[in-house]
Amino acid sequence: MDSKVDFQQLVDGHYAALYRFAFSMCRAEAQAKDLVQQTFLLWARKGHALKDATKVKTWLFTTLYREWLAVARREKRFESVEFEPERHEAVDEPAAEPVEVDGAMLQRALDELAVGYRAPLVLFYLKELSYKEIAEALDIPVGTVMSRLSRGKGLLRDILNRTQNVTTSRGAVE
Repeated sequence: MDSKVDFQQLVDGHYAALYRFAFSMCRAEAQAKDLVQQTFLLWARKGHALKDATKVKTWLFTTLYREWLAVARREKRFESVEFEPERHEAVDEPAAEPVEVDGAMLQRALDELAVGYRAPLVLFYLKELSYKEIAEALDIPVGTVMSRLSRGKGLLRDILNRTQNVTTSRGAVE
């Protein structure tokens, strides 16, 4: 990527996906834009060192994710979660019917997930990165990617089922 045209093509080709990923991590429009801008700034400074041109997408997502982690550490925005015993009791339940989900419901459910599960799910299903690319982007082993995807899907399913049950209960009351 030597010329301005190439850089502009890079920005045009990846901005939207990077922005959506950043927004899914930080949940703030201005901060997501700043993260994407910082990612492209770092590319302008260091991108020439990338030896394999097929790794540009992975490099950009990795850089954005690391920038977000740095921001999150600086802001100490990690949420504390209270243990709720009634939510963790073992219950035998019949198999649930599939839940119909719209985009807004899915986004709210993703927002409830810890970032350790949310990031791999977003990168795999929405950004269509491979296990290996996700592992490189998040700097974790491929096996960890696979287990977080599996666990994340289960947690997401639980959240969506719980949301569906609340919605159904509210509809019955009205």
